[in-house]
Amino acid sequence: MGLIFEELIRRFAESSNETAGEHFTPRDIVTLTTSLVFNFDSDTLGKPGVIRSVYDPTAGTGGFLSSSTEYIHSMNPKAKIANFGQELNPESYAICKADMLIKGQDVKNIKLGNTLSEDQHAESKFDYLLSNPPFGVEWKKVEKSVQDEYKKKGYNGRFGPGLPRVSDGSLLFLLHLISKMVSPSKGGSRIGIILNGSPLFTGGAGSGESEIRRHILENDLLEAIIALPTDMFYNTGIATYIWILNNHKVKGRLGKVQLINANNDEFCDKMRKSLGSKRKYLTEEHIKRIVKIYGNFEESKVSKIFKNTQFGYRRITIDRPLKLSFKPQEESKLSSLKEEVAFAKLSKKEQDTILNALLGLKEEYKDRSQFLTELNSSPILQSSKLKLSNIQEKMIVKCIGEQDEDAQICKNSKGEIESNSELRDYENVPLSESIEEYFQREVLPHVTEAWIDTSKVDEKDKKVGIVGYEIPFNRHFYEYKPPRDLKEIDADLDQVTKEILTLLQEVHS
Repeated sequence: MGLIFEELIRRFAESSNETAGEHFTPRDIVTLTTSLVFNFDSDTLGKPGVIRSVYDPTAGTGGFLSSSTEYIHSMNPKAKIANFGQELNPESYAICKADMLIKGQDVKNIKLGNTLSEDQHAESKFDYLLSNPPFGVEWKKVEKSVQDEYKKKGYNGRFGPGLPRVSDGSLLFLLHLISKMVSPSKGGSRIGIILNGSPLFTGGAGSGESEIRRHILENDLLEAIIALPTDMFYNTGIATYIWILNNHKVKGRLGKVQLINANNDEFCDKMRKSLGSKRKYLTEEHIKRIVKIYGNFEESKVSKIFKNTQFGYRRITIDRPLKLSFKPQEESKLSSLKEEVAFAKLSKKEQDTILNALLGLKEEYKDRSQFLTELNSSPILQSSKLKLSNIQEKMIVKCIGEQDEDAQICKNSKGEIESNSELRDYENVPLSESIEEYFQREVLPHVTEAWIDTSKVDEKDKKVGIVGYEIPFNRHFYEYKPPRDLKEIDADLDQVTKEILTLLQEVHS
């Protein structure tokens, strides 16, 4: 029933305006994901009397649940599989429930509703968890319930590590799955989830996305990420990735992550006729090859292995001293002052007094302290008995002053060097490096007066710099391709020009 329903959807995929990836997952992707998740548990699953639970929080028509059951039964026909799922779409839910009923499953385990706002398996843990959440779909409709759980329950709830931006809820589904994992002391769990590229790198240090990646990597949950070929889904042609998570890794994989680049023509075949956006598919041989690369856990052209910490960095704040020069008689500076809101609120007499006082000063100052001293002691201000407030002084400095590397360094009332926020910069220092050594090597040779703002510390480890995590997948597999020779390009252009001229002559004749 699920296959028939999906065939109908495929036929009308092009006319459908549904969000990309919302309907279902192609069966070749389902088979690959399932094979990756069950790869290391073949011995366990083959034992007589084995009982395992499988869960999909975005069940759709039950593709993942059916495929996992078929996979396990192919190894052990007597294995008992309990399928659990939840689905938002009523039609898909009905098909899934009917499909489970035909397969002899307990249909009470299939629930209808929004997984993020109304988790109907709240107290349950599962051995295997599979999901293809919708790509790039906002979670604004359930924002209040998600925010409430995050604030009230923290790490006792599902979303303790953080919340991603409202425009994409993919990582919320991943956190939901992690919360459903069986503890390692009871055997642990494995997760297979399909995501687009955004969760790999979206969000800088300290953001919700970065904190979620941090939680996953620092708790050594991520085992592998497999990049799939593009044009694999019926509703979208974007790049997609399978994330494999495991909280009971084998010894050789502890503290490590494997990246597999299957995003090329070696790992797929082109379809004779495209179905919506799906133009490529995986054969059984492609699936076996990818699973074998994953299982071998070896470095190659398409397989890279990294330590968890290699994806982490500290974002340090680099400040430079405020150095201001002043040209109080320059017309553009005076015009800028006149346009200030605070200046406009002064009386006409006060405005004229300040402007005349500025015009009565020297043409240029390289020292802020000297500039303000001479301005406040100017005969025009003294005779008018107008005393500038701190706010008025700051307003004048803001409008008249400009950064000048030849000027004197500005200091506050405590004698501390002031920083120029406009020159503030940030550096991402790998976690494996010393911040001071990095600063001495990469920053000071270029900006000799810079310093690290040590007040910016990470909330969790209280060390200088905000910790961030990202997985720049494509960077690790980038291969430089030299540009074509100019003679070759010129020859192509000449050929194209001749073809255009020939066509034009045919049109005119």
